[in-house]
Amino acid sequence: MNIIILGNGISGVTAARHIRKQSDHKITIISSEMPFFFSRTALMYVYMGHMRFKDIQPYEDDFWLKNNINLLQTHIKDIDFEQKHLLAENGDQISYDKLILAVGSKPNKFGWPGQDLDAVHGLYHKQDLDAMEKHSKGLKKAVIVGGGLIGLEMAEMFLSRKISVTFLVRESDYWRVVLPEEESKMISRHIKHHGIDLRLSTELKEIIDDGSGKACAVITDKGERIDCGFVGLTAGVHPNVAFLKNKGLNIGRGIQVNEFLETNLPDVYAIGDCAEMLAPKPGRRPVEAVWYTGRMMGEVVAHNICGNKKSYHPGIWFNSAKFLDIEYQVYGHIPSDLPKGTETLYWEHPDGAKSIRINYDSNSRVVTGFNLMGIRYRHDVCNKWLSQKANIETVLENLSLANFDPEFFKTYESDVLALYNQQTGKSLQPKRKRSLTSVLSFLKSK
Repeated sequence: MNIIILGNGISGVTAARHIRKQSDHKITIISSEMPFFFSRTALMYVYMGHMRFKDIQPYEDDFWLKNNINLLQTHIKDIDFEQKHLLAENGDQISYDKLILAVGSKPNKFGWPGQDLDAVHGLYHKQDLDAMEKHSKGLKKAVIVGGGLIGLEMAEMFLSRKISVTFLVRESDYWRVVLPEEESKMISRHIKHHGIDLRLSTELKEIIDDGSGKACAVITDKGERIDCGFVGLTAGVHPNVAFLKNKGLNIGRGIQVNEFLETNLPDVYAIGDCAEMLAPKPGRRPVEAVWYTGRMMGEVVAHNICGNKKSYHPGIWFNSAKFLDIEYQVYGHIPSDLPKGTETLYWEHPDGAKSIRINYDSNSRVVTGFNLMGIRYRHDVCNKWLSQKANIETVLENLSLANFDPEFFKTYESDVLALYNQQTGKSLQPKRKRSLTSVLSFLKSK
């Protein structure tokens, strides 16, 4: 069987590896970006000098030959699903028996005047990293548009080279569309503390041409001109599916797939950022542009192509990130605004850079989510509480089991418990001490 995988990100490469583990099918991975797979989330560390580009390539160049996985670097401009072949930019036709679409995301552009000028880039492709490197020589100031994770990563990159940054965020606080108000305000303060010129409730109106086709300034929706030598467009991403429309493939926001990651067309699958689940599991979104979901989808689609039927179950939602030097973790359901019927216990450290939030159902008192800033909790412990629908008081009495900060770090679980007692008039006491033995015992218990 001839299997073509279009896209060599984490989902496509994982699919290839697991198909090879289970079969001797012919596998070809096609990408126009780079010949070899690299860790997209680590691009910032190359720019900052912490790693070399070869350090973010998980596999040696000869790995693919050793595993009989063909790599083809070319741009695919069209797909004929009826004839089951892809048309490359050079005119070559590439046939398939099974096709896996792992074409990822594209950065959002909203029709801003000047958005296609030189020195205007996102942070998604290796080519974006190269462009940042090129334009950083002699750069005094950059403007970044978009209040999400990628925008803050780009700001941190420029700060590492002492390049001044103005950050335009349309929300009232940083990432307010995702974070609850208190955490959003915390990170806004933290961004300003690091010397970033954070402009809240401010949108991009226009990017100015210096007369040679290169960006030299932006105009905000408030009419202000901000001179700069680079504009970072980081206002989110969307599934890279425009070139696949009107070809018989069912497309909503992304390529629509069932629980087996099958599209509506025979022998065609979609995985990763470009896939849209027709029936997402409870607590999950139809499109999730997250590294670990791409990896999971790659493994699931490999089983299905090799005849070992398996449905996609991503489990309870979790994610982690870093806002400059504040680590962030979320487990379960923590919406930006508290839903009706949900209560929240929010504790914040006096230093304003650490917090613990636990959401729970008002009636059943079942815990529905954890949000951590500057404090690390164990994934397995939080996941077990959420999957077993643990009561908020049971969780609080055993909260020390979750703490995963290094030994000798100060812990704050007793402060969270004291806050709950103060708010409810209860007198709960800790039942478990923080130790590896206690954690293992808990995880093994039913």
